[in-house]
Amino acid sequence: MINKQTRRTFIKAAALSAAAAATSKAAMAQNQFTLSGVPHPYPDEWLPDGVRSRFVDNVNGLRVHVLEAGFETSNRPALLLLHGFPELAYSWRNVMKPLADAGYHVIVPDLRGYGRTTGWNSDYDADLTPFRMLNKVRDALGLVYAFGYDAVAAVIGHDFGSPLAAWCAVTRPDVFKSVVMMSAPFGGTPSIPSGFANEPAQATPAQSPSIYDDLAALPRPRKHYQRYYQTRGANENMWHAKQGLSNFIRAYYHHKSADWEENKPFRLAGRLAEEWAKMPTYYIMDLNLSMAETVAANMPSEREVRSNSWLPESALAVYAEEYGRTGFQGGLNSYRMGASGIGNAESQLYAGKTIDQPSMFISGSSDWGTYQGPGSFERMQQSACTDMRAVHLVDGAGHWVQQEQAEETSRLLLEFLAGLT
Repeated sequence: MINKQTRRTFIKAAALSAAAAATSKAAMAQNQFTLSGVPHPYPDEWLPDGVRSRFVDNVNGLRVHVLEAGFETSNRPALLLLHGFPELAYSWRNVMKPLADAGYHVIVPDLRGYGRTTGWNSDYDADLTPFRMLNKVRDALGLVYAFGYDAVAAVIGHDFGSPLAAWCAVTRPDVFKSVVMMSAPFGGTPSIPSGFANEPAQATPAQSPSIYDDLAALPRPRKHYQRYYQTRGANENMWHAKQGLSNFIRAYYHHKSADWEENKPFRLAGRLAEEWAKMPTYYIMDLNLSMAETVAANMPSEREVRSNSWLPESALAVYAEEYGRTGFQGGLNSYRMGASGIGNAESQLYAGKTIDQPSMFISGSSDWGTYQGPGSFERMQQSACTDMRAVHLVDGAGHWVQQEQAEETSRLLLEFLAGLT
């Protein structure tokens, strides 16, 4: 017969065992990326029903982490969704199932430099050439082929994924049958100087101050965020922010969202320092501040955090875990690559080429990304895309439109896709 003392000891031991098991389970989930030194898929609890995490090997030298929906049946038309910075494939989680329910196979990779995709070098001093735009197009093409498709119904890109989607459409219209660009307008392919063969040779003009010099010389000295992203210290500043990584990401996302009430974008008069300085500090930073310091000043209140339905604590924890492991250098390398000029010559092979497939642009009505490059929004509609079907500025969304307004974004995408048939 078990006495009371024995019973209490047994119950306590059972409770400790259960707690240990729970702790062990949580630790395993926390460390799923590195079990046996090999990347593992996301824990199921991170994803909506009908979305799975997996890997595809040997894609242009990468092992690509992919989120996938609509995989249960074959012979579906495919969609390729491309995320931006500082995002992940996970950023598309709430639009994937609606697209799959409409009959599509939805393929969403962690891009080169991000998340659980491996095969890229995170060292600041590493070779940047793998981050060339056209090499990332090759990544996308290789992934499409890896899944056995010779074409996708649409390539859809947000933020930095938007110009990547555009370049997919420019270079391989036979594969990428339509394109949706989100939050970052595509102003067109680069030009090549022309019409000067019979002109007298011109002396190289003296170098004049750049717009970046002009920004620094303003009464309130400023700098462009992409210039900051090129610096050696940018990754460390954000990765190991004084306020903590979770708080940094929370503040960064809040500052660029419709939740920050001062996001009221408008067209700028031109590419002038005085005009650029009208943009918020997450784009045109104070000269002496880092990005972590910039967004810390706009950390949402506890009430705002509690009322945020599009970035709950559970979702923030995913971003913090993934970026806590990798840092931000992979994403920053794409900004550095763009400024280096290394890929310019190969991009000029497409000078004058337009996007002739059906196209659409979506952004938040509170997203400064639409206007940060003066003239790009207009050129995209007037010349860069010859079959622009629709332009939507979604109310209640800032820069993270597919997260802030997932239902409306899904509806607009499905409406566009329905019009292709």
